Amino acid sequence: MERAVRAGRAAETGALPPVRDLAATLKVSPATVAAAYKLLRARGLVAGSGRQGTRVVARPETPAAPITPDLPPGTIDLATGSPDPELLPPLGPVLRSLDDEALLYGAETQLAGLVAFAASDLEADGIHARAITILGGELDAIERVLREHAKPGDRIAVEDPGFPGAVDLLKVSGLVPIPYAIDDEGPVPAAFEAALAGRTTAVLVSPRAQNPTGAAIGDARAGELRRILRKCPDTVLIENDAAAPIAGAPPVTLRERSRAAWAIVRSTSRFLGPDLRLAVMAADELTTARVQGRQALGTRWVSRILQRLALSLWSDPAGGRRLARAADIYAQRRNALLAALSSSRVRAHGRSGLNVWIPVRDEARTVRGLADRGWAVAPGERFRIASPPAIRVTTAALTQPDAERFAADVTEILRAGPARSA
Repeated sequence: MERAVRAGRAAETGALPPVRDLAATLKVSPATVAAAYKLLRARGLVAGSGRQGTRVVARPETPAAPITPDLPPGTIDLATGSPDPELLPPLGPVLRSLDDEALLYGAETQLAGLVAFAASDLEADGIHARAITILGGELDAIERVLREHAKPGDRIAVEDPGFPGAVDLLKVSGLVPIPYAIDDEGPVPAAFEAALAGRTTAVLVSPRAQNPTGAAIGDARAGELRRILRKCPDTVLIENDAAAPIAGAPPVTLRERSRAAWAIVRSTSRFLGPDLRLAVMAADELTTARVQGRQALGTRWVSRILQRLALSLWSDPAGGRRLARAADIYAQRRNALLAALSSSRVRAHGRSGLNVWIPVRDEARTVRGLADRGWAVAPGERFRIASPPAIRVTTAALTQPDAERFAADVTEILRAGPARSA
């Protein structure tokens, strides 16, 4: 049965035969079939049991598939989602400053200076940070938290549209994504409340620089969402604040003191570079203990060399000024595109972060039309579960002249036919 599921012969979300029916067909004991179904659930391939039946869990076909293939020469890449290399810190001076210290077995695995700096950075933003864990990146942190709190078949509330890596992670873990709609201020309260109803184990939220829409939660919206979360005290709150110092929006958290299980994750890959990827996680004491305990049995620790590089680049006063400048430039570039689109009456979203989300009627036609004009953008399908069609445009390295030219091309394509703005 596992081979059939993995080969696609068992339809996604399709119901498997009841235990007794399959036992009769195969002429085996019902206990044998029940044990097989239990193994399939443990491996994240099916969900449900009892009177509700057992169904195949939808799984991504290519979890690691790139957003864009190799681009033709001369194409301007607005699809990949990378930061502007010119705004990343230079590594040479910091690499040359590293001493020859070697970490041996038995030594402290978390760099005390990085833990202290991350804690003070979070506390300065009003986020409780008594327990800090250094992990391999935002998805590593999210996966570890979910592993300690959720089991295959559990429901996890997620943004729609949202970060595809997170949804892929849920699916391959046998967890069930429950989408909730978002607008420019983050989760839409009614949709958020509906997604949390019905034994939702955890909820993933991006407080700002949401990927792909750039949504940022304001104070008033945060108050509404906190009131909804109070009705679900057992739900694990996971906040992914991936672009914190360059987000272009003030920090906010939905976490309150009464929340039993929670985690707030900040990754360095957006502002230090994808190859300097690590994450700092503040969490409740039980979650921290579970995650650190499992980490000690597996990867053991994140490279101390990487931790030292991150601390030097993140905490240095000159680095702080560089991050503030980068945040300003990213905001200028994002707003330049939004203004150019608005002048042509093209609706778009992007309150913070590196991306702009443009609703369209026909994603494929819009993407092809822009490609013919030398632009690579990401089709929204990769980010959506039930939300309407759109394209994602990364503005990280988009100059104002290019923004105006791109907006003109988008406007022409959307007005030409079926791909008009939704």
